[in-house]
Amino acid sequence: MKSPQGDPKDHPVAEFEQGLTGTCLCGSIRVTIHDKDLFTRPRGHLCHCSNCRKVAGSFVAANFVIEKEKVEIQDSAGTLKTYEDYDTLSGKPVFRSFCSVDGNPIKSEIPLSPNTVILKMGLFPRIPEPEMESFALHTHPWEADLENTVKYKLGRGGDKLGE
Repeated sequence: MKSPQGDPKDHPVAEFEQGLTGTCLCGSIRVTIHDKDLFTRPRGHLCHCSNCRKVAGSFVAANFVIEKEKVEIQDSAGTLKTYEDYDTLSGKPVFRSFCSVDGNPIKSEIPLSPNTVILKMGLFPRIPEPEMESFALHTHPWEADLENTVKYKLGRGGDKLGE
């Protein structure tokens, strides 16, 4: 019988000083983040919009917004495919990339931020603490409140809750 896997506590932060690597379920897509400051402060981004929830298959999407030059994506079998999502608040597309073999979401890209990529944090063995939440107006009443996150009412960078 296979032993349980995936406990982030099995991976000390020091393990990722040279880079943090994760894969899709079938292993054909490999994503590496090269950022020495990755775990020095909160960096994650939780999104509660309906499209991100659908892509994540969960009540919230755990994302990581980072500069493209810090990310290396290897697609050894050519399985990375992209869906152009135009059902967005801005009307501008979100390019949502996924593994066409196992369906694992990999990244999203938006034309409004051409120098950044939004990585799906479930790919990685350990993730940074979240720093912000977008579409916080769309949280479920039973969701726990993460006290130390900046909560944007809707889109990231817009009006904050409590303002």
